[in-house]
Amino acid sequence: MSSDHATEDRLLAGEIVIFQPKKGFRVGTDSLLLASSLPDRAQARYLDVGAGCGGALLPAAWRLSHIHFDGVELEPEMVDLARRGVTANHFSDRITVEPGEVSNWVKTRENTYDCAFSNPPYFEPNKIKQPGLGRAHAYIETIDLETWLKAMIFAVKPRAPIVLIHRSAELARLLSGLDRWVGEIVVLPIAPFPGAEANRVLIRGRKGLRRGRVRLLAPLFVRDAEGADAFSDAMQAVKRGQKINWD
Repeated sequence: MSSDHATEDRLLAGEIVIFQPKKGFRVGTDSLLLASSLPDRAQARYLDVGAGCGGALLPAAWRLSHIHFDGVELEPEMVDLARRGVTANHFSDRITVEPGEVSNWVKTRENTYDCAFSNPPYFEPNKIKQPGLGRAHAYIETIDLETWLKAMIFAVKPRAPIVLIHRSAELARLLSGLDRWVGEIVVLPIAPFPGAEANRVLIRGRKGLRRGRVRLLAPLFVRDAEGADAFSDAMQAVKRGQKINWD
């Protein structure tokens, strides 16, 4: 994607350079929440499924500076933007971004990764009106959610974590897709402000463990009150690249 169709922006209080489309999907709080939710593991290799332009991948690599990351992304234009971000942030020795449809791409990578994470497309085909130019690949599922989850699970090592963020309305479908394959599931609701219903959920689980009980944590609030201009302390910490506490 040419510079005429992309912008150069900053994340994490200016620490990260990112290139993203002028029109279409723009990196927001969901990507930063996902990046801040990842565990820190020694001598590890992580996989970003549906990496887009690097909205979660680059902040995660900044915080977890000793981990190698691979990203897979369907749209070639987004792959180009993500690679530009990798180069601009001097992450070329630790991040690889490849084009591919995830369910096929992972077939040669079973039990490879120490963690897989994702911000999947949020809507099934024909469930919402057609998104604007450049948004469809980010918002509409090109493969069904269960297949997406199975690809993540397939790619990680036994007992390794998977982490994802999605709409809270899809929590039942998410748990159903993880059933039988993932245990120690923890759900962190994300609400716009106190008193509002959660509209996002962060989910973490580990491959191959018994599902057992699902832990539902107290919500993280994006803002302290309805209509507040400033982000909450918790969200400001996320925007600085600090780790989310799952405990």
